[in-house]
Amino acid sequence: MKPWEIYSWQAPGWPEPHPAVIISEGSRVANKPEVNILLCSTKEIRRPAGPTEIILDKSDGLDWPTLCKCDLIYSVAKAQLSNPRGEVTVERRRHIAHKVVQSLAFAGL
Repeated sequence: MKPWEIYSWQAPGWPEPHPAVIISEGSRVANKPEVNILLCSTKEIRRPAGPTEIILDKSDGLDWPTLCKCDLIYSVAKAQLSNPRGEVTVERRRHIAHKVVQSLAFAGL
């Protein structure tokens, strides 16, 4: 398990698992039981990404174009992540990081 990999995670009360991108730094992923993730949709996207979203697709290991929501970070136990699905492409990592920062209160500092 490492940063930028995509796994499945089923949030409590949700009917199905969703793709989840690990965004924690490598030493946390290696040494701590919890990691930070971003959730993606389970359905194929049929609209452009919004200002706090990015579209991931087959090049990232997903089955179809999928929205990744960069405005809400979840902390989850690594043990709850299953079914490795792929890894975010190097080109998209910077875009995700930028959108995460934009969606937080840090953007105006």
